[in-house]
Amino acid sequence: MNEILFDAVRHNAWATRQLIAFCQAQDLTREQLVDANGVGTFGGILATLHHIVICDGSYVRRLAQRELEWVDQPLTGVDLATIADWAGDAERVWEDVLAGPIDVERAVVIDDGLRECRAGIFVAQALNHANHHREQVCAVLTGLGIQPPDVQAWEYAWATGRIWDRTSADARD
Repeated sequence: MNEILFDAVRHNAWATRQLIAFCQAQDLTREQLVDANGVGTFGGILATLHHIVICDGSYVRRLAQRELEWVDQPLTGVDLATIADWAGDAERVWEDVLAGPIDVERAVVIDDGLRECRAGIFVAQALNHANHHREQVCAVLTGLGIQPPDVQAWEYAWATGRIWDRTSADARD
C-alpha cells in the first residue's frame, strides 16, 4: 500500500541531498551561506537547510515512533556536512516507515501536546514543507547570481531511471 509513496518520499530526500551537495560544492562564503537571504524566505541558506532537515526528522520520528537525537539540535556550530549526515539519517528512517504499514488515521500528538493530527498529514506536510523551503534556498542562490540545481521530480526521475525515452517502435504502439 505504501509503494505509491516511495517515489514522492525518495524524491524529497534526493532533492534535499542534491541541494546540500550543490551548496557544498559552491564553496560559498560565510556571508553567502549565513547572511544572504531573500524577501519572504525562512533565512539564510544554512539556516534554511538546517530547518528543512530538522523538521523532516521531526516528522518521520513521530511516524516511526523513535527518537532521532539530532532533531532538537540548534543551528549553532552546525555545518553543511552535518546537515547532510542528518538528511541521510532521516532518509533511512523514511525508508523504514514506508516499508511497514502506516495507519494514516493514527493520532499523533504535536505542538508540545496541545494538538493531535492524523499520521497521514505528516507525510503530506513533510513533502510540502521541504519543497517550499528548498525553493527559498534556490531563490537565495539565484539572488547571489548562482544558478541553483534542478531538484524537481522530473530531474529525480531522470537521475534514478524512473523516466526514459521511448524507442520509435514503442511510439508506434
